[in-house]
Amino acid sequence: MIRRIGVAIVVLLLAVAGLRQLARARTVQVFGRLVDRVETAEMRVALSFDDGPAPAAIDSILSVLGERRVRATFFINGAPAAEHPGLAAQLVSSGHELGNHTWSHRRMVMRRQAFYRDEVVRTDSLIRAAGHQGPIYFRPPYGYKLFGLPWLLQRTGRTTVTWDIEPDSYSEVAATSEGIVLHVLERVRPGSIIILHAWFPSRATSLAAIGPLVDSLHARGYRVGTVRDLLGPQHRLAQPGR
Repeated sequence: MIRRIGVAIVVLLLAVAGLRQLARARTVQVFGRLVDRVETAEMRVALSFDDGPAPAAIDSILSVLGERRVRATFFINGAPAAEHPGLAAQLVSSGHELGNHTWSHRRMVMRRQAFYRDEVVRTDSLIRAAGHQGPIYFRPPYGYKLFGLPWLLQRTGRTTVTWDIEPDSYSEVAATSEGIVLHVLERVRPGSIIILHAWFPSRATSLAAIGPLVDSLHARGYRVGTVRDLLGPQHRLAQPGR
């Protein structure tokens, strides 16, 4: 009897670990479309930013991208965007693309459908009000999704966009801007989707890395643009609120 209980506990722990890995997987989603990179021979990559927007960093980010004539995709949170009216519209008017990173940036697992819908739909509405046109791509906070969230995304025709390069998610890499740039250059390939977190003071090295990173990618022959540019017409499907 004790042995059976022990086996059951082990099986349960393995199941929980497996579900956690599935929830965090950036290349797999139980329902609906997920893109972590694009198979292409063209020297193109997408540059994306998560979180925010925040007033302290927006001028610096827009300036460094504008000087290099680069457009990026900003996966924003609804709550800070609502707290700082006009920032999301400023991103759009500067030629950048907005994506949905939920309203509150809470982990999107083990919750009710009403919670998922509210987090996604409220942020979509704010993104539309900021002037964004075309599909709104979705990126779950921390990459977490399991069953309920993908089910909603599939039913409402949304595409989940993750990434294949995340330099500032590793403390040893993010310690310096040079480390961030080197990490990307060692891993980048045609069709890569790069993610940065550059909005807050704790991410100063990420902010400082934007210019050198774009310059280095350009020097290697890459065109740096938005997720929509990288995905191309075949992925520009109609989505709710379009």
